Amino acid sequence: MISERKKLILKAIIEEYVRTNEPVGSKFLAASEKFGLNVSSATIRNEMMELEEEGLITKTHLSSGRVPSEEGYRIYVSEILASRDNHHEDISFPMIDEIFEREEISREEAIKESMAVVTNLTNYASIVMGTNGYLSRIKKLQFVNLDDVHGVILMVTDHGYVESKKIMIPDNIDIKDMEKVVKLLDEVLYDTHVSDIENVIKEKLNKNDIYSYITYYDSIIGALIKTFTEMAKDKYFMSGQSNILNQPEFQDVNKVQEMLKSIEKQEILKTVSANETGVTVRIGKDNTIKAMENCTMISVPYEISDGEFGAIAILGPTRMEYQKVIPLLEYIAKNIKKVMWRHAK
Repeated sequence: MISERKKLILKAIIEEYVRTNEPVGSKFLAASEKFGLNVSSATIRNEMMELEEEGLITKTHLSSGRVPSEEGYRIYVSEILASRDNHHEDISFPMIDEIFEREEISREEAIKESMAVVTNLTNYASIVMGTNGYLSRIKKLQFVNLDDVHGVILMVTDHGYVESKKIMIPDNIDIKDMEKVVKLLDEVLYDTHVSDIENVIKEKLNKNDIYSYITYYDSIIGALIKTFTEMAKDKYFMSGQSNILNQPEFQDVNKVQEMLKSIEKQEILKTVSANETGVTVRIGKDNTIKAMENCTMISVPYEISDGEFGAIAILGPTRMEYQKVIPLLEYIAKNIKKVMWRHAK
């Protein structure tokens, strides 16, 4: 826990940095009436030094100002904004209300239109996910050998879906090894969310234990992870991709190429959470995808049917207007329920 004054200073640094993309100095904060700190620049400077020691802000080489760290953003979201949650009840967004109040509009149309509004308001990318295959739990994996070079992967999920995909066995992989790996994964991945496959494999499988009988472990596992993910692809809608690439954080050509590949391969969907417990904020390295190390993904679930959830999400830089985006997404999610209730009558 940090003191209330440090929270106010951290909040001021983050919100000013989000607005300007420039390091924030103590003299500016002391002189600004907007943040109402009412202390001297020397006091602010001392507090900033302590915030830096705690890893919540960092000093740039170009000036004496500070910028937020990933951990600083996390504290801002989890402690500073969360403490204001009760004040969101009276917030309204007339442009969103207009969409959802149309009598004949379908849920899907309302969601897409409202998220297009979010894209325009925030200048970030928006994502809408329908029935969330990535949140399905694996109940059965099986490999069926067709011939020396072809096979079929079967995946049964907790929703009763049976997905199958015909694959070609790479030249350097023995088909018996493929059978062994799938049998092993059937045990290890039982009841695992498709979105967690890669993490669970890393946690539960000791490579040394299976190298003894599987020669091409890395190749097989890599191929299977890709296959499972493709089998569980969601119905999704994404808009505003170019907004991400226009952010200052993506002026590096290599970063642009990485992000475009991640979008094209739909890797970013792995970071969208439709967990029914509420808002999920993944900042920087929380996303586990290299292309998104300078990004934040904020997602909010909505109920599709009993026990099934989709998600609406915003993808932007870590230097994001969290205080605007989070209540906006929550507001849309609440209105999605209203449309469902109206159509159910």
